[in-house]
Amino acid sequence: MSKGTRVFFATDVHGSEVCWRKFVNSGKHYEADVLILGGDMTGKAIVPFAVEGPDSWVYHMQDVRHEVRGQDELTKAKRLVRDHGYYPVVMSHEEMQHYTAEPNDLDALFVQEMRKTIGDWVQFADERLVGSGIQCIICPGNDDTHDIDEILATSTTMLVGEANVIDLPGDYQLVSSGWTNPTPWDTPREEEEDKLKERLMAVIGIATARLEKLVLGLHAPPYDTQLDVAPKIVWESLEIQGQDTAHVGSTAVREVIEEVQPLLSLHGHIHEGRGAVRLGRTLVVNPGSSYVEGTLDGCVIELDGKDKVKKYRLTSG
Repeated sequence: MSKGTRVFFATDVHGSEVCWRKFVNSGKHYEADVLILGGDMTGKAIVPFAVEGPDSWVYHMQDVRHEVRGQDELTKAKRLVRDHGYYPVVMSHEEMQHYTAEPNDLDALFVQEMRKTIGDWVQFADERLVGSGIQCIICPGNDDTHDIDEILATSTTMLVGEANVIDLPGDYQLVSSGWTNPTPWDTPREEEEDKLKERLMAVIGIATARLEKLVLGLHAPPYDTQLDVAPKIVWESLEIQGQDTAHVGSTAVREVIEEVQPLLSLHGHIHEGRGAVRLGRTLVVNPGSSYVEGTLDGCVIELDGKDKVKKYRLTSG
């Protein structure tokens, strides 16, 4: 393409509905040819709305008690909860006690709400993107359960990136994987570094684009860069260790980038690791994540046919 290819990349929305809406609308806002979401789409917890009486509910979010009265307030409160990345569910006190006593039933309810939300997101994207000419690629991350891939695949306007090689405008190709190196939380898509490298190299091996046309979308950032610095966590207790930080990215991802030397490599996973670095000729980007504030962090990248990416800008809004 003579005009080049403009990519908008964001990641780690973690169930925030406002961030999802912003992402889908970012194509027109940034005049992008391609939208790429790099992983960790789903939320982390259910927020119960306890029925207190006729048109009266109470819920707790971030240790703050909220009272809600009337259907209009309920609708607004549930929207606020969804925008923070949680799943609101109205239930009686008896139901709350049941779910507290039966964690397996609570897990099943969480999966039900998560799948419903992803279905709603697909519908929203299809309504907004149809006829736009914007290519949209979604790649789940390590926090996302495997069953959301099949829901995303029902979309008429989006493509699922996991373990796929996808042709982009301008003869570029995107190779994606949401798998990461091990975390303290034993997430659905993580594995030891040697296995991770095998997985990534196997998918890259399917790509047919020249290296100066190859884009990687790997959820874990490369180890020992500014993109993988996070608060240091004690694995046994999952507590943050004072003000200490640590490099928590993937050695496998770093080795893959250094050995393959693609044009561009897109990452997320570490919300604090916002920035861009070069490993050899490869531009490596992590736009970070501020989903808790309802802010969509991203990066606009201009692919102009050259063997190095020279124009990019980190965005927030």
